[in-house]
Amino acid sequence: MTDETGISQHSALCLRLMQVFPRVVRGMRRWQDGAAPPAPASLGPRHVAALQQLHGGPLTVGELAAKLGLTLPTVSGVLADLDRAGLVERRPDPTDRRRTIAAIAGAQARLVDEWLDGAASPLARVLDKLSPSEQQAFVKAMDLLESELHGRDRRPGRFDRDGAGATPSLGDGCGADQDQAPGASGCGTGPS
Repeated sequence: MTDETGISQHSALCLRLMQVFPRVVRGMRRWQDGAAPPAPASLGPRHVAALQQLHGGPLTVGELAAKLGLTLPTVSGVLADLDRAGLVERRPDPTDRRRTIAAIAGAQARLVDEWLDGAASPLARVLDKLSPSEQQAFVKAMDLLESELHGRDRRPGRFDRDGAGATPSLGDGCGADQDQAPGASGCGTGPS
């Protein structure tokens, strides 16, 4: 189907989304920065994502890295920032002293809950405007897009097995390093 400008409606929709995604990411990052508690280090989307994962209970640094799609050194740095801010505690794993276990600091659990709620509030307000079926469709579309962008090597200049050109990535979704998986959500706002 083609509109009068010769661009298919499908292409026009894709172009519109490619324009909107970076603005949404920047807006969410600003919102998260504003919701962050005062801390000695700057706390951002990676910190929100780490706290979201730790909200479910203590994890080893390796487990957290796997959940976030980040490298061990990157996660260690994120945890060091959160430790300096007093939001997490790190301790040796009693079963394997080579591993470190991270958990939300008990005294800061309420503050962390408030930050996570605040960081996600714009997304929550928008989702509240959608019906349950629309919410499910939105989450499904985001999951499918994440899989498409990160499930296969889709960097510009790369080719699929059949020789067709690959589609360039829209970015990591959170302004983080290339080793972050966006659905692992460094943004701290995605539904789990």
